[in-house]
Amino acid sequence: MMTTTLHEGSLRVVDYCCTARPGDPSVVEVHPDFSISYVRRGSFGYRSRGRSFELVAGSLLVGRRGDEYVCTHEHHAGGDECLSFALTPEIVDEIGGRPEVWQVGSVPPLPELMLVGEMGQAAANGASDVRLDEVGLEMAARFVEVVSGQKRSPVEASARDRRRAVEVALWLDERSHEPIDLETIAKEAGSSPFHFLRLFSKVLGVSPHQYVVRSRLRRAARLLLEDTRPITEIAFEVGFGDLSNFVRTFRRAAGASPRSFRRAARGDRKFRQDRALARSLG
Repeated sequence: MMTTTLHEGSLRVVDYCCTARPGDPSVVEVHPDFSISYVRRGSFGYRSRGRSFELVAGSLLVGRRGDEYVCTHEHHAGGDECLSFALTPEIVDEIGGRPEVWQVGSVPPLPELMLVGEMGQAAANGASDVRLDEVGLEMAARFVEVVSGQKRSPVEASARDRRRAVEVALWLDERSHEPIDLETIAKEAGSSPFHFLRLFSKVLGVSPHQYVVRSRLRRAARLLLEDTRPITEIAFEVGFGDLSNFVRTFRRAAGASPRSFRRAARGDRKFRQDRALARSLG
């Protein structure tokens, strides 16, 4: 089973859940894009370009556009799950690295890549302030860096670049209640998604989506303090798609639920005492 969780101009993210068992027939397939698939559970075999690989949790399956491949399930009956990032040739060219890095087929579990994979899974589950498109570009860049052994050049931000990043931040503040993706933000900046993600993060210290989320949280906190409307209404007004996501994100940032935050601001002494006691015990 495959579920497309994100599909934007330069990046597509697919959640794969395979239930194949030993003895099931294998099918020859073709990689339609360049792709990096993070194996989050189970194991399977992979054959491509005359080579065979065994992938386990934490491994990366690396797909080269146009290559034929076969996945096998000879050693594990429990199925497998992958989070796959598919990239356009334009993004691959911009990220750079030698062309042969996309022919490696597989990368074993490596801490520096596994951490990005888990970050992607957290983003897919709504448990992170980083968007999947940002994680996908970071995964691709980190993969090229690790496999090629070439360190990325540090981002050098000129005065014009800094001004542009700040202008986009102000633009995001005005639109943070709207659904905004990295592709749209980069277009506003007149840049590619990969380049602008690095530039914005360098200048302001957070990714574009993290900035959007924090802008929403600032506005939500202000409304919770000054407005009497229900929390659900405030959550939707500031741009959160559902109440549970808002509560989870707010609690992660403030250490308290929106309701508790509102109560504390209105003079709930017991709440403040309980928070102080919790900190002292921690």
